[in-house]
Amino acid sequence: MSEEQGYFETPPAPGKIVVIGGGTGQSVLLCGLRRYPLDLTAIITVADDGGSSGTLRDYLRMVPPGDIRNVLAVLSNASQDFLDLFQYRFSNDAGFLAHHTIGNLMIAALAEKNGDISEAIQKLSTMMGVQGHVYPVVNEPLNLIARFKDGTVLRGEAEITAAHKAIDSIWVENTAGNSPLADSDVINAILGADVVVLGPGSLYTSILPNISVPNVAAALRVTQAKIVYISNIMTQKGETDDFSDSDHVKVINRQLGEQAIDAVIMNTGKVPEDYIDWQRWNEISHQVKSDPDEVRKLGAVPIMGDLMDLRDDGVFHDANKLADLLYQIEEDARNNG
Repeated sequence: MSEEQGYFETPPAPGKIVVIGGGTGQSVLLCGLRRYPLDLTAIITVADDGGSSGTLRDYLRMVPPGDIRNVLAVLSNASQDFLDLFQYRFSNDAGFLAHHTIGNLMIAALAEKNGDISEAIQKLSTMMGVQGHVYPVVNEPLNLIARFKDGTVLRGEAEITAAHKAIDSIWVENTAGNSPLADSDVINAILGADVVVLGPGSLYTSILPNISVPNVAAALRVTQAKIVYISNIMTQKGETDDFSDSDHVKVINRQLGEQAIDAVIMNTGKVPEDYIDWQRWNEISHQVKSDPDEVRKLGAVPIMGDLMDLRDDGVFHDANKLADLLYQIEEDARNNG
């Protein structure tokens, strides 16, 4: 309707993108996406058991707060002074506070005060002016369990990552040894999305722990959203050595029980030889092999481009390039059904 008629047209609702993952890749991607008029939801792994997050998890029997903290920070409209304090990490000689961040301690305090991690995150989101929705995949800490190709089994994300061994299968349990379930907020976000994004991040420790939750996997199988996987640029030592883009997709589809991935964002840029400081980034092995024809055979559309951000003697995804691609995918999904 026109302004002359005395009222305005209702603006269209923003597109809905759900990002499922963990680690730095998820928060970096969300930082790029927040530039767009989108309704963003982050669903975050709770299997981390290392560092400050692992210590608070063990002592307070709470979900690990580190990845949640980073996502809250990148989606927050709080002042930079507050965010600098929120992300401040105590030094090595700070006694029992060593290595802890202020943000992790705030999340722990609110969780204890409210008796519920989800309510704590929502209150902190309001306090920080967070642009979007932030949910742990489940409201209790999860144990990540891996069976390796050599038949051995390890429990715990930190130990699995440190083993640098080829993984055969992976699953999650709660502390009682039972199969966990996600809350309705998580499931409804997946079912109501235009686009669901998996990654970027470690295949076995950032992505699979989330989709190993049974009702999350079920929601991904039935959602009408376009499911997009952001393939890693580099393989992870021991775990995904010699993996191609399609190898990553096969693992995800196997975990979900069907060919659920609709599109794969794949890097075509070549990592310069002798650029990476292999000692500093000792968890990576070499560049992921690009095989778009094999990706197509899995029922997914390859979306290709030079997506690299070369910095700090390492190679990362360029958050703005990823966000540009995902915004276009979201618009296409809404316009074309």
